[in-house]
Amino acid sequence: MICEASAIIVRQLTLCHICRHVTMTNIIQTHTFLKITLFFQEYKIMAKVSIMRVLIGLAAMVMLLQVVVATDYTVGSPSGGWDTTTDLGSWSSSQTFTVGDNLDFQFGPTHDVVEVTKDNYDSCGTGNAISTTTTSPARIALTSAGTRYFICGRSNHCSLGMKVQVNVVAASTPTTPSPPQTTTPSSPTPPEAGPTSPSPPPPATGTNVEPPSSAISLKMTAGTMLGLGFLVMLL
Repeated sequence: MICEASAIIVRQLTLCHICRHVTMTNIIQTHTFLKITLFFQEYKIMAKVSIMRVLIGLAAMVMLLQVVVATDYTVGSPSGGWDTTTDLGSWSSSQTFTVGDNLDFQFGPTHDVVEVTKDNYDSCGTGNAISTTTTSPARIALTSAGTRYFICGRSNHCSLGMKVQVNVVAASTPTTPSPPQTTTPSSPTPPEAGPTSPSPPPPATGTNVEPPSSAISLKMTAGTMLGLGFLVMLL
C-alpha cells in the first residue's frame, strides 16, 4: 500500500511538473507572438509615415518647379516703358512668354491699361473691353496659352503706338522668339474736347530702369525650398 501511494504521488508530481512546463511554454510563445505582432504594426505605421513624407516632399518640389519657370516682365523694360515712345512691338517679339509669367505695367496718371480683342487692338477701339486698369503698377497674370492684346485707352495714345500684343505659350513647349512685329499707326482720331495732359517724357539716357524680374532670384529661392523638400523626405 505504501508503494502504491508513493507511486501515485510521484505520478501527480510528474503531471504537475509537465503542466507547469507546458504553461510556461505557452506563455513564452504567446509573448513572442505579441512582440512580433507589435513589431509589424510599428513597421506599418513607420512605412505609412515615410510614404506621407515622400509625397509631401514631391508635392513641394512640383510647386517649386512651377515657381522656377515663372518670370515677371516689366513692359517695355529696360530701354523704355508703357508709353507712346517705346517700340512695344519689338520689345514683345524679343521675349518668350510662358504660362505662369506676369506682365507688370508701370505708367503715369495720363495712361491706363486696357485688355481688348484683336479687332479692337487693330482699330484701337475700347468698346467691350476685357479689362481696364487705371492704377499703376498693374500686374497681369498670364494664366493660359494664347495671344492677348493690350492698349492704352487714353486719347489717341494707342494710335501713337501705345499697344502691345503678347503671345503666351505653354511652359512645356520650347519656343523661339517670334519675328518682330510691325506696328502700323492707325488713322489719327479727332482729339477729344478739352485740354489733354501731355505724355510723360521718355526715361533720360543713363537712367537705370529696372529690367524684367529675372528668374535668378526665383531659382535661388526655389533651390532653397527644394533643399527643404529633400530634408522633409529624409526626416
